[in-house]
Amino acid sequence: MKPVIRICLLFSLFSWSVQLQAQLAIGSMPSAVKISGDQGGKVTGGDWSSTEIKGKVYTVMYVDPDEKDLNEHVERSLKSENFPRDKYGSMAIVNSAATWKPDAVIKMILKGKQKDYPDSIYIMDRDKVLVRKWGLRDDSYHVLTFGKDGTLLYSKSGALSDQDIRELKRIIRANL
Repeated sequence: MKPVIRICLLFSLFSWSVQLQAQLAIGSMPSAVKISGDQGGKVTGGDWSSTEIKGKVYTVMYVDPDEKDLNEHVERSLKSENFPRDKYGSMAIVNSAATWKPDAVIKMILKGKQKDYPDSIYIMDRDKVLVRKWGLRDDSYHVLTFGKDGTLLYSKSGALSDQDIRELKRIIRANL
């Protein structure tokens, strides 16, 4: 085998294994992550830490702003369930490093979302922190649900099907 091909194969295998290691496993507790300073934080101000994903069931939407409409049907479906706010919460984390749109434009878009989903917590990830630390899919829309103790219960990237939504809602109900 030619050295160039061998190097390319080794690089591909290394990249593939790193991606596999970074993925979150269902039933696992993800490593603690903090988004602060130049990396971003809560849209209302202040740092955000993944340790805040405890005490109730949380669904986290990790979104590339260019893919914001991809799972709008999921957002509406979850909202229509009217899960009790003392047992269920939601967070939208915007992967603003995945778009050409400036933060000011993203914040205007989020103001509209806040009117529709006022109980959600909105976070800006300006440095792809969750892509690097948790292995979330970049340039996509990633839906995650965590149990009251912070364990990962559900994870899917890309467009969710009707079956995916039914499974997601079943998992949420079972863990409230």
